[in-house]
Amino acid sequence: MIAGIPPGGKGALFIGGDWRPPSGGKYVPVVDPSTGRAIGEAPVASVEEARAAIDAAASSEEGWGTRPGHDRARILRAAAERIRADRETLAQLIAHEVGKPIVDARVEADRAAGVFLLAAEEIRHLGGESYPADAYERPAGNEHRFLFTVRDPIGVVVAIGPFNFPLNLLCHKIAPALAAGNPVVAKPTSAAPFTALRLAEHLADAGLPAGVLNVVTGPGGRVGDALVEHPRTRLITFTGSTEVGKGIAEKAGRHAKRVILEMGGMDPFIVLDDAPLASTVEAAARGVFSYSGQVCTASKRFLVAEGVADRFAAALADRARSLRVGPAGDETTEVGPLIDAAAVERMDGLVEDARHRSAKVLAGGERPKDRTEGTFYLPTVLDAVPEEARVLREEPFGPIAPILRFANVEDAVRIANSTPYGLQAAVYTRDIAKGFSLAKRIRAGGVHLNDPTNLRWDALPFGGIKESGLGREGLRYAMEEMTEVKLISVNYANA
Repeated sequence: MIAGIPPGGKGALFIGGDWRPPSGGKYVPVVDPSTGRAIGEAPVASVEEARAAIDAAASSEEGWGTRPGHDRARILRAAAERIRADRETLAQLIAHEVGKPIVDARVEADRAAGVFLLAAEEIRHLGGESYPADAYERPAGNEHRFLFTVRDPIGVVVAIGPFNFPLNLLCHKIAPALAAGNPVVAKPTSAAPFTALRLAEHLADAGLPAGVLNVVTGPGGRVGDALVEHPRTRLITFTGSTEVGKGIAEKAGRHAKRVILEMGGMDPFIVLDDAPLASTVEAAARGVFSYSGQVCTASKRFLVAEGVADRFAAALADRARSLRVGPAGDETTEVGPLIDAAAVERMDGLVEDARHRSAKVLAGGERPKDRTEGTFYLPTVLDAVPEEARVLREEPFGPIAPILRFANVEDAVRIANSTPYGLQAAVYTRDIAKGFSLAKRIRAGGVHLNDPTNLRWDALPFGGIKESGLGREGLRYAMEEMTEVKLISVNYANA
């Protein structure tokens, strides 16, 4: 039995501070992508249980929202210490549930602890502003008024997490919500319920009052809709596909609920003709092949100047062939499995479409022949990919590096901005002035000069434009999204 999975292999729902089996007795297997074998069973919540979780959160709303900030911070810091002490168990859960290489899974666990510490610190800075009332002519009597704003908790937050960072990205939703004084109902991915439930254990043990955090698992179409549409829900924070995110926004909009959406991307990695080739290729490999490309900020389109394209493509193909593909639990694995068989089939379809349109397969392009178990796909490099290829129009979410060549900077900007997405971008050049110029013209939430697209600072603003997202994460920025600004006036004329 894997550490962190309950005896008997069955998870439980966490509602109102109680662990309970699903009322319908329904469970679904949780499959290890490295082996294709079940490691446990996730409970499937009913619509009634989803509503009960919101009700439990709503009942704790006033108590948690009025709790002193220093007390909330103490609980978040205690949770961080418990996460840090449980690093190895959490990392093993992540590796077995979603196939993330164990070395990277440990980094995710470390970052999760850091997110709670950052959230605790930001409580001190979540304030309002004061205004000089006498600077305003109307209403009359402003010379005897004091004006200021405060930030109130928004209310019940629904946190819907993805499979690719089942701990850290869920923490990026839960930690700022709790820090801002909001109760939370979390719906983790069905692929990784045990990681989320382990997190709930740590928060409960850290002193979080019953009902302030609730965790339910189940299909998004039924359980997720019940959480989004409940009248007591005030904000939904979601990371996942653009299609699902737009559906959540539509449902939330009908009830004037706020959303924070982190959705898909087609992040361009632009290589100018003066880029330092060796370091650029190494960064490109990290950008596209880390966690088998299953990252919203993965480098998904390689726009390379014609003068260096041949050398870049050959070097990236060599690097791709050198990466060790293996089970997530192996300490030497660099590229683990994809999340499921459907993802592997999607890679086959994208590569075949590119081939059909005259692209060249320089590396990979198939499943590894020495892996009879699990859902693996070789790191793949495609060269001379035409713009109409599916792999340049649809988010691959897999280890595919499509290269297309450009003749001039104007062409690079046009191609970079040609999709409905705008999450992150990278530009590699020795000419920083030219890099700054490109950064201003690229339509994206973040642009990195001489760094790959898949960078994120936990404390800084993160999010996309166009169909890549709405709102911003990053601790202080998420907390601002999760609060309401209230203006308070004090008339002291006759006090």
